[in-house]
Amino acid sequence: MSLVILVIGGCRSGKSGFTLDAAEKIAKKDRFFIATSLQLDSEMRDRILKHQEERGPDWTTIDAPVQLPAAILKYSETGRVLLVDCITMWLNNLFLDDEKSPHIDEYIEDLKSSLKKISCPILLVTNEVGTGIVPENRLAREYRDIVGTVNQELAGLADQVVMVVAGIPVWIKGREKDIIP
Repeated sequence: MSLVILVIGGCRSGKSGFTLDAAEKIAKKDRFFIATSLQLDSEMRDRILKHQEERGPDWTTIDAPVQLPAAILKYSETGRVLLVDCITMWLNNLFLDDEKSPHIDEYIEDLKSSLKKISCPILLVTNEVGTGIVPENRLAREYRDIVGTVNQELAGLADQVVMVVAGIPVWIKGREKDIIP
């Protein structure tokens, strides 16, 4: 298993920017950005375009809104670093798909299995859901529970866990000098 880094934080915490910078320090070329967002409206399209501009032309973007484990395995063969942004959106895509939702545990197991087989460093971005309020509806509580459980499982597999708070990285597991050359 290669280096697995989980970067967690709240919405707009700076985790994506931190992760992008860290990945660029790990590898100067053959970098793959695995995107899990679906472009469902113009606002999301604009967000995606902004993120692509921020990354620049030295990144290859792979869209994997559902088939994330397969994308990880495929692109780790030729990549020098993978960046997945984000686990929370991937789970959302599975959770809200009537055909895939009943099999979400299988997708999660496939993800964990893929991380054990990769041959290049990978950075996974996810949202922290344990510091907010308890959602008022069942669907939102179930989603929060799944995200929280997956975050814990990924943190257990990861070599490094970094929480980003107000743009400041805080090492939860591992040390900064272990991931940034």
